[in-house]
Amino acid sequence: MKQERQYPKVIISPKAERSIKNGHPWIYGEEIRRTEGVLQDGGLVDVFAGNAFMGTGFYNSNSKITVRLISRNANDVFDARFWRRRVEYAVRYRKTVMPGADFSCCRLVHGEADQMPGLTVDRYDGILSVQITSLGMELVKDTVYRALWDVLAEMGETLTGIYERNDIALRSLEGLPEYKGWYRADGFPVPESAVTEICENGVRYLVDVENGQKTGFFLDQKYNRAAVARIATGKRVLDCFTHTGSFGLNAALGGAEHVTCVDVSQSAIDMAKANAVRNGLDGKMDFLCEDVFDLLTRLAERKCRNYDFIILDPPAFTKSRQTVKSAARGYKEINLKAMKLLPRGGYLATCSCSHFMTDEMFRSVLASAAKDAAVSLRQIEARQQAPDHPILWNVPETDYLKFYIFQVV
Repeated sequence: MKQERQYPKVIISPKAERSIKNGHPWIYGEEIRRTEGVLQDGGLVDVFAGNAFMGTGFYNSNSKITVRLISRNANDVFDARFWRRRVEYAVRYRKTVMPGADFSCCRLVHGEADQMPGLTVDRYDGILSVQITSLGMELVKDTVYRALWDVLAEMGETLTGIYERNDIALRSLEGLPEYKGWYRADGFPVPESAVTEICENGVRYLVDVENGQKTGFFLDQKYNRAAVARIATGKRVLDCFTHTGSFGLNAALGGAEHVTCVDVSQSAIDMAKANAVRNGLDGKMDFLCEDVFDLLTRLAERKCRNYDFIILDPPAFTKSRQTVKSAARGYKEINLKAMKLLPRGGYLATCSCSHFMTDEMFRSVLASAAKDAAVSLRQIEARQQAPDHPILWNVPETDYLKFYIFQVV
């Protein structure tokens, strides 16, 4: 190290040392052997394994993840210029991988994958929808927001406001309050409405960043929806767990003969209907407010053959390792019933959005369902989340979305 260190020290276990050397940025409380200096929750600490400097990160004694590394460079100075560089690096990456119109509707910051732990920034045209789940990032947010605004402005992008979607229970694990609302600071405008229009794959949506799911809309399936649209021509499509209709709308715009969208939430179905009307597709679509498990069971009992393309985009059935087996049963049930409903030569798009359900496990579930349904799966595509939600190979938590398209033969 070339400069005098000014931060308290955290000395870690050999297990944590191995994890950091393998590239993972988290240090759990039980992996801390001792500390030196006065530690402050939300402040920065230097991490050491013995006498070896391992990096600098946010410290929070309230969190199970007690240290979140933000740098492994001993020469970094964590001022406004540091955060400006981080933001600029993240935004320019999106400009490259989400070219053209896609850049106006994408994730700009994806937490640990952008070395900004606990920070999610989604762009919906002129509105930035932000979610913060780490205390350290909460304390530097003013600097980060200014950097985001300036970097995008210098690129010629017009922004109208920053909305904070911090109404998430995960914040309580960091000792942070839950809230949502416009970010109000000098120089930042506050729009009259939290509803804005986006265009994705040629489909127009109204996005409510105040009340919509997550930060307003599920952006990670953008190119998977386009893949569905490419093979939907002439098909009779059943879009399960449709939410606000995104897969179904892409299929209809792609030339599907007819699309039926199903979701248990009436408000989601109402939004899906409105989106269909907005895109002039309501004549090719109908909508059911019903539990997907119950619907698939009833259709299977009736030996229904109304659909030759079924899309399964369920919510995460598991958010912990302890419930993976139960989740696997749920994934198998819906996929088995879908496979039985499809005629020979029909198509199935299916996915899991939980990183605890690994790709290997999900493939095993699909293979088991195919065996029980007495069908074979001809793989058309194996996909993941869009590249604005980048996967770091050394951080498994960033690898969560599995998406497959098959022909059932």
